[in-house]
Amino acid sequence: MSTWTLDKARGWVDEARQFYLLTGKRIALAEFTNPTGMFTECEMYIFVLNPKGTMLAHGVNERFVGEEFLDLEDVDGKKFIKEIVDTANSAGSGWVEYKWYHPRTKQILQKNVYFEKIDDLIICSGVYSESAADKICRTAVVIRTPAQVPAH
Repeated sequence: MSTWTLDKARGWVDEARQFYLLTGKRIALAEFTNPTGMFTECEMYIFVLNPKGTMLAHGVNERFVGEEFLDLEDVDGKKFIKEIVDTANSAGSGWVEYKWYHPRTKQILQKNVYFEKIDDLIICSGVYSESAADKICRTAVVIRTPAQVPAH
C-alpha cells in the first residue's frame, strides 16, 4: 500500500469533515451521497455511518443509505463495519483493513479505510491496495479547498 493512497484516504476524510462543519449535516450527507459530486473520484468515495452502524451516506450506492451494516462481513468473515464503529466510538478515529471486491479489477483486494467520528457521524474513506487502476487515478487528482465549498 503506497503512502500516497493512505494519505489520500485520510485527506478525504479531513475534507469531508471540513465540508460538514461548513455546510451542516443535511447538505453534507446529500453531497456525500452524490455519485458525481466532489467526494467521489475513481474508486474513492466518502461513506458515513452513525454510531450504531447505520449507513447515512454512501458515495457510490445511495440504496445503502438507511441500511444496517454492523454485521457486514468481508470474504474472510471479518466484521469490519463493527470494528470501524467500535473504534470510532472508543478512540474517535482509526484505520481498518479488510478484503473487498474491486470494481475495476473484478478481484477481491485488501482495502484500508480511515475514519473519524464527529458529533453523531463516522466519516470514512478507503483505498484498495495499489493497482494499475490506482495509478491511473493518481493522474487526475483534484485539489479542493474550503474556500470552494458553499456556505449554508
